[in-house]
Amino acid sequence: MFFDLPVRTKLDRKEYASFRKYLIKSGFIMLQESVYSKLALNPTAAKAIEDNVRRNKPLEGLVQMLTVTEKQFSKMETVLGSSKSETLDTDERLVVI
Repeated sequence: MFFDLPVRTKLDRKEYASFRKYLIKSGFIMLQESVYSKLALNPTAAKAIEDNVRRNKPLEGLVQMLTVTEKQFSKMETVLGSSKSETLDTDERLVVI
């Protein structure tokens, strides 16, 4: 599930927080900011999850749901950019303490 919710006003932020709490309490896990997933055992369970999300959606904003099979999900490729670290992670210089 993907969502983009307004957070301009205090009420917007409250609805955003409420929706996010609903997702977490319902067993969704965050893949990245505003992208959550949940495992469904079968199409009937997936439909029930979708119906519950519809009932708990915020008044404003965009919520999108996409159902994929476990096999399709397992083919997801994670591509990470390089990170800059101050930690030495080679044995080029070895310090024994």
